[in-house]
Amino acid sequence: MTSDIDLTGKLLIAMPGMGDPRFEHSVIFMCAHSGEGAMGIIINKPTVDLKLRDLLEQLSITPGQDMRNVAVHFGGPVEHGRGFVLHDYGYHSSISTLDVNEDFAMTATLDILEDLADGRGPRHVVMALGYAGWGPGQLESEIAQNGWLTCEAGKQIVFETPDAEKWEAALKSLGVDALALSASAGRA
Repeated sequence: MTSDIDLTGKLLIAMPGMGDPRFEHSVIFMCAHSGEGAMGIIINKPTVDLKLRDLLEQLSITPGQDMRNVAVHFGGPVEHGRGFVLHDYGYHSSISTLDVNEDFAMTATLDILEDLADGRGPRHVVMALGYAGWGPGQLESEIAQNGWLTCEAGKQIVFETPDAEKWEAALKSLGVDALALSASAGRA
C-alpha cells in the first residue's frame, strides 16, 4: 500500500490496542516520510535513569556551567545506541542538520551535544536514543489498520508539554477525548 500523503513534520499518535507495547501511548514526531519509508522519534517516553549529563560523560564531553540537564528519551527501537536531537529551526550544526520544516530540525552529530554541554545550541530540544522506522508502505498500512492517528506538530506539544501529557494533548488537538477511544476498530 502506498500513498501520496507526506507526514514529514507531523505527529503520529498511537491508538489503544495497536499491539506493539514499545509504542503504547506514543507520540512520534515524523522527521521524514516518502515513498522510500519513514523515520520518526518518540517524543514522550523519557528514559528512567539517563540524562544528558550521563550521555556526555560516556562520550568524554565535559559539561559547562550553563548546560541544561535535558532528559534523554527512548526515540524508538531502531539503532537505540544512536542519538538524535529534535530541535527548533533556529539552530544549525556546522556538520549536518536535517531541516524538517520552518519550525523543526533534527541533528544527529556530536557537535550539537558539545554545544548543549556549553550551554549553547538550540533553545528547545528533545534528545532521543534510537528512532522509529518504517519501510515503503508500512506506515500507510498501519494507519489504514487504525494503528495511528496523525495531527499537526505544534511547538507547544513537542517542546513545552510535559512528556506524560503529550499523548492526551496530541489527541485533544484533534478534538478527541482519550477516554472515548476504543482498542478495537470497526469498518462502516
